[in-house]
Amino acid sequence: MATPRPESGPPPGDVARRCAESAMSSWESALTSVQHSLKFVSPLREEFVCPVCGGVVLNPQQNSCGHIFCFLCLRALRLRLCFRESSPAEFTSPVCPVDGAAITPAGVFQDNCCKREISGLEVYCVNFPACASVVTLRRLQEHLADTCPHRGEPRPHRQPPQRLTFIQDRVQSSCLQVDCPESCSPKAPRHKLELCPEQVEQVDCSYKKFGCSVQDTRGRVKLHEDAAVHRHMLLVLRSNTHLEQQVEVLREEALLMQQEVQTDGLLLAGLQKTIRPLLQQKDGRELTVSAAQRTLGRQEDVLSTVRLDVQQVSRGLGAGLQELEELRKSVDAVIQEVSAAEALRRHLGTLEEDLKQHSGLLDLHAAQLGGNERHLRGLGGASFDGRLIWKIDDFTNRREAEVRGRPPCLSSVPFHAGTCGYKLASRVYLNGDGEGRGTHLSLYVVLMPGDFDALLPWPFRQTVSLSLLDQSGAANHRCLSFRPDPSSKSFGRPAAESAGNVAVGFSCFLPLGELEPRHNAEYVKDDALFVKVKVDTAGLDP
Repeated sequence: MATPRPESGPPPGDVARRCAESAMSSWESALTSVQHSLKFVSPLREEFVCPVCGGVVLNPQQNSCGHIFCFLCLRALRLRLCFRESSPAEFTSPVCPVDGAAITPAGVFQDNCCKREISGLEVYCVNFPACASVVTLRRLQEHLADTCPHRGEPRPHRQPPQRLTFIQDRVQSSCLQVDCPESCSPKAPRHKLELCPEQVEQVDCSYKKFGCSVQDTRGRVKLHEDAAVHRHMLLVLRSNTHLEQQVEVLREEALLMQQEVQTDGLLLAGLQKTIRPLLQQKDGRELTVSAAQRTLGRQEDVLSTVRLDVQQVSRGLGAGLQELEELRKSVDAVIQEVSAAEALRRHLGTLEEDLKQHSGLLDLHAAQLGGNERHLRGLGGASFDGRLIWKIDDFTNRREAEVRGRPPCLSSVPFHAGTCGYKLASRVYLNGDGEGRGTHLSLYVVLMPGDFDALLPWPFRQTVSLSLLDQSGAANHRCLSFRPDPSSKSFGRPAAESAGNVAVGFSCFLPLGELEPRHNAEYVKDDALFVKVKVDTAGLDP
């Protein structure tokens, strides 16, 4: 059972006023004759089927039980019950065919919400398949009366109407002199119209790039495009689905790159943990070597003293032999300590070499991590449809910095004219460049080396439009365009090892005074400026 809609309640008044308020509109009354033969694009929902006649509900009236009825069906139900009763005293209210609930004037109201939903349902023309048009239910009668090529046309003398296509065929075969449908000459014999170049010339359907292979004369292709709107929409949807799949692949690649960056970060942290004890050991060994060197110095002093003593003892030639032996032992001990200090010094040199190797690996991983981060940022802001919307924040500080000479210009993230197309970027001088320095805002575009340059036609020939977007809502955007000069090196293939070609654009794009807010345009708002670059991708592979 349908749930009663809270949009409107039963209006007060008697049955006569209710019928007046529920009078059917012209398009609903005109569809009563074809109500049960309508073919909807999507299956008709159960609550939109009248329980009395079994067709789509026209001018829906909702009972207190929640079921929806056609206005005419509800009125006929009450009339049949009135004629069946023998006297007014025996009159009873009709009941709902679904659940047996009583249908009373106070419990019935016009369901405008349901009416809006039903009037927007898509339905095939009643002349289908001869006419393949799809319109909303509200527009069906208008289509049958004005635009359907198979509609019935009235004839004089009360003759039955004939289909428009039949009348057109008769006119086509009977008229001798008619206007050419392609307006190539004032008048011509009908049997010679087939020789018109406008009719003989074969043209492609405008949806060819989406997969439609129809090729015919211009007039027939126009009829095909009008009739096959649903099929063309499916082709466009399939193409969009393919593009979404490509975007999903790029997102997965970006996710993989992010995971690699995280892995490299963990590896870097592990190396830092490994190197930290080595550095501590190095400091400890340096302290040990310093202590050994101090000990060696003291021992050398002792050795010198011992030598002097030995010399004195030698002169004495006698009682000092024992003392001399003791001194010799002391010298041997000092020599052993010196040898140990030398071995410690060699070990310290080995540790220093290991430290240099680890430092080199650390620098290599840091460089790789920076490259991965730059590539990830490039993927995150990449555009592949030839368009770039660039928001420049902190406009005031950036321009003041440029006035002071740093930095000379701002560069946007790269964007592409197609999935496998040209790679470009935009550059802006907030305080002007060249002839416009200090007086104008300068705006350029630059060709950069891309992964697919070997497959693209050179020189670059696509029209480029540069715009400053008006943020006031009046859409008074400042836009300038240019077509590339094939002889200029700026539009040749960029060298793979270069950062890009020489930038091309407008040094005097907009006077700096016009950046201030005006009554008809506001280019800087909330300290932000929006730059738009559009590359005409016509003629390029999708």
